[in-house]
Amino acid sequence: MATTAFTATKFVQPLSAVNTRSHDKPLFDPLKTTFLGSTRKLRLPNSAKLNHTNLHRRSAVVAVSDVVKEKKLKSTSNLLITKEEGLVLYEDMILGRAFEDMCAQMYYRGKMFGFVHLYNGQEAVSTGFIKLLKKEDSVVSTYRDHVHALSKGVPARQVMSELFGRTTGCCRGQGGSMHMFSKEHNVLGGFAFIGEGIPVATGAAFSSKYRREVLKEADCDHVTLAFFGDGTCNNGQFFECLNMAALWKLPIVFVVENNLWAIGMSHLRATSDPQIYKKGPAFGMPGIHVDGMDVLKVREVAKEAVERARRGEGPTLVECETYRFRGHSLADPDELRDPAEKAHYAARDPITALKKYMIESKLASEPELKAIEKKIDELIEEAVEFADESPYPARSQLLENVFADPKGFGIGPDGRYRCEDPKFTEGTAHV
Repeated sequence: MATTAFTATKFVQPLSAVNTRSHDKPLFDPLKTTFLGSTRKLRLPNSAKLNHTNLHRRSAVVAVSDVVKEKKLKSTSNLLITKEEGLVLYEDMILGRAFEDMCAQMYYRGKMFGFVHLYNGQEAVSTGFIKLLKKEDSVVSTYRDHVHALSKGVPARQVMSELFGRTTGCCRGQGGSMHMFSKEHNVLGGFAFIGEGIPVATGAAFSSKYRREVLKEADCDHVTLAFFGDGTCNNGQFFECLNMAALWKLPIVFVVENNLWAIGMSHLRATSDPQIYKKGPAFGMPGIHVDGMDVLKVREVAKEAVERARRGEGPTLVECETYRFRGHSLADPDELRDPAEKAHYAARDPITALKKYMIESKLASEPELKAIEKKIDELIEEAVEFADESPYPARSQLLENVFADPKGFGIGPDGRYRCEDPKFTEGTAHV
């Protein structure tokens, strides 16, 4: 079996007791980029030193630089991607950004209702991971789920229609912004409550392992990605599922989109040890930290994690340090974050960075990338027109997919809603 960047021979001491993150000296700096870092100004206790006697118990904790360096050594080129791969990445990121910008316009025009959480700034994470997957692989998302669905292949017109609450949406208009689902594309849902999707993803990974090892479906090497944020990592479901996934060596990658803020709560104020990736080795799985504003770095780490899961070597925890360019939701005035912090990350726009890399590396020309942007603009305009012209769900659809047998509870034998019957609540005290 080929040696990977996660094997024992590639262990590195992740931190010394005196390391801190800052603008001048980031904790991980694989390709010499400035990186604010979620644990700047923090000093780690002496217990953070690696105990070499327990090396076999502490699963691989590797710096991103080791992953990238190994890739460079194996390659005959200094380029991390081919032209074709770069164009796919760029188009997907442009699609996510343009779609979310249009969502903001439609929300303020009254076309969407409820809470809408946009993904602007975090595109490198979705694209870097999901574009490596097969159709049979599964994705579980959060309430910030539009772009995950798009990256997995759900058509923009279906996602937009769902946001408009129309029958042509991927959930027939019943899910809305926070509950994107597509059986066809193995998008197992966005989840409004934080942490809610992690057990679902763990169950999906268990299903893949069961089919392969118990039902002897030799071609079932499917992998599940579980996306969630930094705020979720203080919840019990996160720890329980890490334990179960490591115990059973499930084919899952836990992807933490650490955008440094849980609504209006700074990650540094809410977490005793803000370095989330270190929680992986505590359960016996690799924990990796990556610059989530760089799609090429994310992609290299994602490759290793996904391939490792597909080979049956178990789960990986990847902390992608990223940033959202808008408020928590479109109802958030975004007044709590430091303007200097926002400006710092705006200057590290992942789309701008990829575009610069592709042009400087002669992988694409400015006109080629402009053509992609034009194509996506037209696609988004068509999605809006399609959604706006689509019908609203019939009232009879209201309780479908809510109860196992809607006719036996929500709707009476006469076809009328039982809750409309004045006698509906009679006797409930005795039930």
